[in-house]
Amino acid sequence: MKPVAESYEKQKRFITDAGHEIKTPLATIDADLTVLEMDGISNEWTDDIHVQTKRLADLTNNLIVLSRMQETLKPEILVDLDLSKIVSTVANSFDARAKMENKTFEKDVDSNIYIKGSQKEMEQLISILMDNAFKYSPEEGIVRIALHQKKKTELVVYNTTDHISKKSLSHLFDRFYRTDQSHNSQTGGYGIGLSIAQAIVRSYKGRIEATTEDEKSLKITVEI
Repeated sequence: MKPVAESYEKQKRFITDAGHEIKTPLATIDADLTVLEMDGISNEWTDDIHVQTKRLADLTNNLIVLSRMQETLKPEILVDLDLSKIVSTVANSFDARAKMENKTFEKDVDSNIYIKGSQKEMEQLISILMDNAFKYSPEEGIVRIALHQKKKTELVVYNTTDHISKKSLSHLFDRFYRTDQSHNSQTGGYGIGLSIAQAIVRSYKGRIEATTEDEKSLKITVEI
């Protein structure tokens, strides 16, 4: 097992190191393009370069974040957090998107739920789950978020969807997994957001699970 473990560690280090090396030329390309636009060279091709450069930069940053989390599997800084307030604040930031996309957005957040954790990581976790729900729900679809204190703290994000196979659920948290290639290309997904969400939850020794009752909806449950 030792060679396997060493190979896995080298792979994670490679992702982190390569990610940092890629960020520099990407920043240079974007800066050079901005200079060209200031000189009057601006068209649909330069606009596309900006978009694709940002996409690649975002993907690189996400890979670095995921690699680092898998190396440590520990939360950043543990402090007392008002999780109810964090969930409500992040959820409220999606109100405009719900209105713009003509989707029903329902919230059921119990008050005074506290945990020890990193606010940055909790905000990132909730944002990833919310973005995923909105991204893959159809027009006039339904998105719900709920936070309750049971035996454990339970966060549930639900969304209707055109179709999701029960067989695909076990792969949803795999890096770069896409349930529908054409759908993902339209939404701009990388297939890495849920992997980061899973890494965050695991760093708190929690549980994250995806389920569907009718293959027309998706429910992601997080227990911490």
